Amino acid sequence: MPSRSKHLVIGWREWVSLSDLGIDWIKAKIDTGARTSSLHALDVKQFERDGRPWVRFKVHPLQRSTKSTVEVEAPVLEFRHVKSSTGHLTHRPVIRTALVLFGQRRNIDLTLASRDQMGFRMLLGREALRRRFLVDSSRSYLAGKRPSSRPHGTE
Repeated sequence: MPSRSKHLVIGWREWVSLSDLGIDWIKAKIDTGARTSSLHALDVKQFERDGRPWVRFKVHPLQRSTKSTVEVEAPVLEFRHVKSSTGHLTHRPVIRTALVLFGQRRNIDLTLASRDQMGFRMLLGREALRRRFLVDSSRSYLAGKRPSSRPHGTE
């Protein structure tokens, strides 16, 4: 069993950065029941670049707000069948990007999904947490609040 001293403790929700996608801060719900992380993506369009599949999509990084929109293009790692918590099976594109949490940068896989009905724009699954983080389900924002109270994308 790994030593607890090597793991940082995070809460059930945390502010994370996906800066390689142009998303400075997004609130993520920690979901140890989900293997892969998921990002709320709008207007997902598939296309090819240099013979490889890519996706173009939009993200509203702030919960309950559509004022800020980030447009993203990313190569598709693969497509996966994902079963939702309600048992619905969907075929989703998966991208790989860097996640920054507690100052640690790590590449993670993200499925792109419509999460309009969900409270959080991002779920952080157990593969992204593995061997680095422990979750205290009674706490929130142990990695800190986002650095600015200004809306994403404003100067």
